[in-house]
Amino acid sequence: MENDRSPAHPAGEDEEPADIVQREDGIWLRAAAPQAALQAACGAVFLAASRFAGLDYAAFLRLLYGTGPELAAQELPLVRVAAAIVPFPPVRRALYRSAKIVAGAADYFFEPVFEDPDDAGPAALDIDEFVADMWCKGIRFGIDIDAAREAIATGRRARIVVAHRLDPEPGRDAALVEVSPCIHRSNAPRELADGRFDLHTFENRFPQVKAQARLLRKEPRTPGQRGFELSGTPIEPQAGKDRELTAVAGAGTVIVHLDGHDHLVAALDGFIQVDRKSGRLSIGPKIVGREGVSARTTGNLQLNGEYEEFGEVQENRMIEGGDITIHGDVFGHVASRGGTVRLKRNLVGGSASNAGGAIRVDGVAANAVLRATCGDIRIRKAQNCVISAARVSIEEAVNCEILADEVTIGEASGCAIAGRAVALHRAGPRKGSEMLLFALAPDTRRYDEAIADLAARAGQCAAAAAEHKAAIDAIAARRDVQAYRALSARMRAREVTLNAAQRGLFARMAEQVTPALKELARLSLAANGAQAQQIRVQQQLDKARQRRNEIAAVATCRVNALAGDTVLRTMLFHPDTGPPYDLAPREVKAKLRSGAWGQASVLHAAHGALDWSSTAGDESMGPAGNIEQPQHCAG
Repeated sequence: MENDRSPAHPAGEDEEPADIVQREDGIWLRAAAPQAALQAACGAVFLAASRFAGLDYAAFLRLLYGTGPELAAQELPLVRVAAAIVPFPPVRRALYRSAKIVAGAADYFFEPVFEDPDDAGPAALDIDEFVADMWCKGIRFGIDIDAAREAIATGRRARIVVAHRLDPEPGRDAALVEVSPCIHRSNAPRELADGRFDLHTFENRFPQVKAQARLLRKEPRTPGQRGFELSGTPIEPQAGKDRELTAVAGAGTVIVHLDGHDHLVAALDGFIQVDRKSGRLSIGPKIVGREGVSARTTGNLQLNGEYEEFGEVQENRMIEGGDITIHGDVFGHVASRGGTVRLKRNLVGGSASNAGGAIRVDGVAANAVLRATCGDIRIRKAQNCVISAARVSIEEAVNCEILADEVTIGEASGCAIAGRAVALHRAGPRKGSEMLLFALAPDTRRYDEAIADLAARAGQCAAAAAEHKAAIDAIAARRDVQAYRALSARMRAREVTLNAAQRGLFARMAEQVTPALKELARLSLAANGAQAQQIRVQQQLDKARQRRNEIAAVATCRVNALAGDTVLRTMLFHPDTGPPYDLAPREVKAKLRSGAWGQASVLHAAHGALDWSSTAGDESMGPAGNIEQPQHCAG
């Protein structure tokens, strides 16, 4: 019969505690009871000169201290820990010695013992009695039950460690786990379409993610596992350190609770950037690099978005993209599809090109090539550079070849400069390099020839029309033709009615003027055709003149101060083949330095100022335009 009492009804003096349930099939403990209550209840049994017979020490420790193997689910809410509670008389208790405790371990000296000195043989020890005695002597946790049972069974003399303190297990720190493969860079060589590998370009140097992509997951910290002294006193563990996603959440990211964990999620499509100092992860449309562009760090770059680099660009390395900003020195090549190329420092030995925007060099460009066919180029100082753009502005240029529509330079030395509008503050030669200026003049010969031909054709058409008009007037002035046409008109208007005799006379009159009337009709048709042809030719002539006026813009060249021999020449270009500055760098240098200018010098001066312009809109302008003499050239 089960003897089951609840904690609300405490046990009497001779009864087991309420959290201990005694049944015919054994002794059971309530699994839901607090550990402190179970420890007190079992301690009361041991201190009452009793013990547990057939004790399951593993289940006993699990219920009282929460350590050891998990209990089977079917054992809950009651767990069997022993077969019975039996007395532990003093005569038996006297058989057990005290254990020696050193550094959290208890050792016990096993030897033969006797209940009565007169007994012929030693008394047998019992493992359940051993547990009860150790409890009463202060060792209430950590008994090595297997080692003690084996020592008791052998009966040999031996000192063995029978109990161990359980050291606490520190808690695990909170961790941020990467959950997206897109976060990782791939520095493997890029595979080309034909199966080969480009050893100068990495597969994925700047990872890109889509909006709502999960990037990081927070694994929460753990409190750790409690330890216990041999006395059963708990040893609290050191809890793991916490870490929040807010410490790494940068611009373009949000923190979302998903599937029971906090996740760092991308808020927009863009490129992943990690700040090395703060560790923040951000996402934005701009790619930001901080290690420089080299064979070791990035390889060549082929990018789809805006790019900003804080390091250097190594020699022979290529950056292709749009709207590129470089804060370090550039020794390689930068090519942009649009936006602005901004070089905050120097461009040395490399190149910068922009197919649809501007180029800015805040430092020095030396031995470099710069090209912006649809934008402008601004440089603080240029040395030995080849520069072509729609507009060029330089503070100081030395030994450069420059081809542009508009050129503005503070001080130019030993340069070859060609432009439609050239404005220099100071210019002169440098050592062995001449100072050459070229005024870009459109080649209008084709338009001039077309205009002359169309004007001649228009004159021919006008003359033919006038000739036909004179012949028509001569035929219409004949008296018989006038009389016939007047009578025919009155008859059609029913103002006159002819009798039979008059109709005969009218028929003979018609026979006489018929040849003249046919000639008159032919001449009228020819005159109309000549006039229509004249109108068409005149329209073509007007368009040709308009187009010629558009391309034959005024060319100007102004130098405030000449500091040595400076030569000004004109340079022809064909406007229908594109802008004159849309040439390859080699062609620019060859065209400006080879001497194949195709036109004599306009002027040659060494001192003073230069202010020159050409005349536009003159149809008689020759291949190089109608050149005016210098408006002012002192020296």
